[in-house]
Amino acid sequence: MIMKPVFSQARMAPKRIVFAEGEDERVLRAIQVVVDEGIAKPILVGRHTEIKHQIEAAGLRIREGRDFEIVHSENCPFFEAHFDEFWQTYHGLTERKGISPDYARREVRRRPTLCGALMVHLGYADGLICGTFGRHEMHREYVENVIGTRAGHDRYYAMNLLMLPGRTVFVGDTYVNYDPSAEQLADMALLAAEEVRNFGIQPKVALLSHSTFGTQDTPTSIKMREVLAALKTRAPDLEVEGEMHGDAALDEQIRKAAFPNSQLKGQANLLIMPSLDAANISFNLLKVAAGDNLTIGPILLGTAKPVNVLTPTATVRRIVNMTALTVVDGR
Repeated sequence: MIMKPVFSQARMAPKRIVFAEGEDERVLRAIQVVVDEGIAKPILVGRHTEIKHQIEAAGLRIREGRDFEIVHSENCPFFEAHFDEFWQTYHGLTERKGISPDYARREVRRRPTLCGALMVHLGYADGLICGTFGRHEMHREYVENVIGTRAGHDRYYAMNLLMLPGRTVFVGDTYVNYDPSAEQLADMALLAAEEVRNFGIQPKVALLSHSTFGTQDTPTSIKMREVLAALKTRAPDLEVEGEMHGDAALDEQIRKAAFPNSQLKGQANLLIMPSLDAANISFNLLKVAAGDNLTIGPILLGTAKPVNVLTPTATVRRIVNMTALTVVDGR
């Protein structure tokens, strides 16, 4: 049900989404659902023969040319026709980062995520899904070098959605920034709140800490107070409060007992953590202990164009959900 508003928006205007790991069976099973649901126009990066073999082995109904297109570095008319444009664009973007013309040519041919990012950058696709194989930061590097960040931002952030008994919570930053500054956390909170609204949910933001409303003066608690001050200035209408304990964020009675004048009402649904350690540990503990592994994400925030970098543990359902989100982000 949490994805229903997102799917409805995606069906209204399906976008061309590139899947970097087009030979992955999970990706192909997800493509079948994406096509059946009518939420996107898939473009797969991979070998024709391997993709055809995987489709037949899995008993899927999707067919190249009718339901999806394939882009591959060998013997693909589209790729060969645009190869010079691809590698020259990549070289132009990274020549001051140690990338030579020869290296750019090789990378464009052998890196599916790079190929997909270039297609989005050059307008041949509207969004990119990658990350079902390899390290998150490896994929992010290609995305950052080619697609870049949204205007006014200098970095990416990651947010995960957890479906817990009786509540849905969004947690950030779970994958990208190890020790973000107060200003960076404020940036992330605003980007995250915007994404939460795509689910048809009004964001209620809690700034978490080991301190509750000034009980301790430590670097992280002071940082979260600075985040609150920045958000009050930059987004006065945003419902946000902190710094506070996790239980106070999720239980209004605990919060009222500690701070009766809290401006946050009810349960928080967007939890902003002071560090990557706090966010990642909290997310993974909740996912297994209470969330029955029902998650959406990681949702990549701050990209100039719609991109989401998944993880190797991504399920078929998660790939489908992230595809719908990528389409909606490209409206």
